[in-house]
Amino acid sequence: MAGLACAAAPQQQAPPPAPPKSGDPAPAAAAPDADDGKYQLPPEEDESAKPKVYGFNPILARRDMTVGTFYFKKGKFKAAADRFDEATKWNPGLAEAYLRLGESAEKLGDNETMRKAWNRYLELEPNGKEAGSVKKKLAQASGNKS
Repeated sequence: MAGLACAAAPQQQAPPPAPPKSGDPAPAAAAPDADDGKYQLPPEEDESAKPKVYGFNPILARRDMTVGTFYFKKGKFKAAADRFDEATKWNPGLAEAYLRLGESAEKLGDNETMRKAWNRYLELEPNGKEAGSVKKKLAQASGNKS
């Protein structure tokens, strides 16, 4: 019987909080991106938004070289340059990728990228098949710069 008496008794509730006054600023809520250890960011759901991690992969480098050559022949030099740049990231020792990146950058008028790519090509292949013509083009580009 005592148990029923407790259930029938009115329960006391806490009074609702008072609404803020119109002149008072709203209380600052904790920022969910604050690094206080309370919040953990969810894993990235969009795989394409994650930064690409490059490791040595000669197969992907060769694929990018093939596609880049296709774009270069079609006259799409920006797309070709992007593919050749990808190839240099997959295989930093692939001299041909730097050579073709320099050629694409030359067509685009990007002299800084052209010089960097061709200098890297010459580091990798100082006596390569195209080394002589690359040295001449670099000398001409240096002459035009000054």
